[in-house]
Amino acid sequence: MKQKQLLDIGVDPDDIDFALELVQKAREKGLNKKKIHRQLQLAISKPDANFTNPYFGVLAKKVFKDRAFKERKQPAPWEIWGEDLPEGAVKQMENACRLPISWRGALMADAHQGYGLPIGGVLATEGAVIPYAVGVDIACRVKMTVFDSPAQDVDDNKDFLIKTLEKDTLFGIGKAFDRSHDHPVLQEDWSFSKVTKHVKPRAIRQLGSSGSGNHFVEFGELTLTHGALGLESGSYLAVLSHSGSRGAGSAVANHYSKLAMKLRPNLPKELQHLAWLSLDSEEGQEYWQAMELMGKYAAANHHIIHKKICKSLGAKPLLQIENHHNFAWKEMHDGKEVIVHRKGATPAGEGDIGIIPGSMVNSCYVVRGKGNESSLLSAPHGAGRVMSRRQAKRSFNWTDVNQVIKSKNVTLLSAGLDEAPSVYKDIDMVMRHSENLVEILACFQPRIVKMAKDGERPED
Repeated sequence: MKQKQLLDIGVDPDDIDFALELVQKAREKGLNKKKIHRQLQLAISKPDANFTNPYFGVLAKKVFKDRAFKERKQPAPWEIWGEDLPEGAVKQMENACRLPISWRGALMADAHQGYGLPIGGVLATEGAVIPYAVGVDIACRVKMTVFDSPAQDVDDNKDFLIKTLEKDTLFGIGKAFDRSHDHPVLQEDWSFSKVTKHVKPRAIRQLGSSGSGNHFVEFGELTLTHGALGLESGSYLAVLSHSGSRGAGSAVANHYSKLAMKLRPNLPKELQHLAWLSLDSEEGQEYWQAMELMGKYAAANHHIIHKKICKSLGAKPLLQIENHHNFAWKEMHDGKEVIVHRKGATPAGEGDIGIIPGSMVNSCYVVRGKGNESSLLSAPHGAGRVMSRRQAKRSFNWTDVNQVIKSKNVTLLSAGLDEAPSVYKDIDMVMRHSENLVEILACFQPRIVKMAKDGERPED
């Protein structure tokens, strides 16, 4: 048998040489290829039932011992921002800090329950990366372009700006352009793994598009009450986008999440979505490379959107800002290199410029990080949901929601009812709880908003 066959069966990379020795001995004793494959498969998938296997029992015992879950004697320390956070999110953070690889954590004020690590969860680990702690929409990000035009243009040129959004953006699951865009990210190596090679054709077709769920592109008014960001105080026309790595990122996340769970089948049920990949392993290195590629791809999507809008407006940007979440970073904390997962949280190192959106009608804030080490240099990524999508659809109707939107002087081109403004926390409350994490530099007010059409499956 070859190494790849053993990996496909589920043999740990560290056990490959040992398994090959046992396979050779089994062959010498007359066991045929089909039986070797079957018995080896059983020893890996059900090690506790195969201790007496005459050929692979010793491997089964090793696998069982290696896979036994040994949680930390004391949970990794973590801190919380905000009040009355959802019980499910808090419990998920507690569970994450039980992992033997966990080092420290933090929970942001916009937190709500997710898969594995909660949205708004920050987790530093030692020598390992957790695909589900990065998230399904890898490297989801926000980007803002500020124009040398007064905010009054939102009203004076409203029809033109609406046409621009309709023409230059594309939203929805599976949506792709008839004519592909070009970008240097397509010249990157996509062939290093089976999954990235497989998704590249889809990534090419979707390059420059947005997803669904809470993804948006919107024109609005950026207001600076004092000189900041290299701009004079005043109000400017700006465009803000929020989306990630589309179908390619989702495929990468699902592939490596399943692989991690396959390699760690003995995790308790409540920790299964926190299965990790060692960065010393081939799988861990491969995922890390795929994650970084998806980061470049997500950035490319925004680059194309903003480039097209700038061209349509015939305008050069005064300023562009972007930051991302749903990612893992190698960072030094307390003199130690750790892997910092920020799932629905953004970097807020000292001087870092970031963007924290509210909802389709509420303020978005441009901020500067204060470098608070207790939060692992992190801040919220938005307002955070207060209810599920299903609950939102049961609770609201478009007649009432449209009245709220109109009262805020916002024009909504398209969106799902599950993105109604009331499904989000009060962004100003989130910002109050984050005062020791970031400094507010400017406020952006959405005025013309486009999202995926109602009924689309969420991709955020």
